[in-house]
Amino acid sequence: MRAPTGSVVGLCSASATTSAMGMAFLGYWGVHEPIPWKALDILVVCLAFLSLGALGSTIWLITTPVPEDGFERIVPARRTFAAGMILMWLAIVIAVVQ
Repeated sequence: MRAPTGSVVGLCSASATTSAMGMAFLGYWGVHEPIPWKALDILVVCLAFLSLGALGSTIWLITTPVPEDGFERIVPARRTFAAGMILMWLAIVIAVVQ
């Protein structure tokens, strides 16, 4: 079964937008401040970088060519997008709560 019309474009644009928001979060959050980092700061940065990796792999997965009768890559791309979103929100929540 083919992917629904617009799902590739939708996942690519959502992933790129979320990646940009994640980079903006890291830039404004204080990664570049000279104060010593705590364990939670390292956790936030690691979660954010894992999120950016998952969101970047979403675009790679969804745009990988498939044979005409092959399986679509939409399901794994949706899963990596969801994982990237969860990781990014977790990083933001930890940064705000700490």
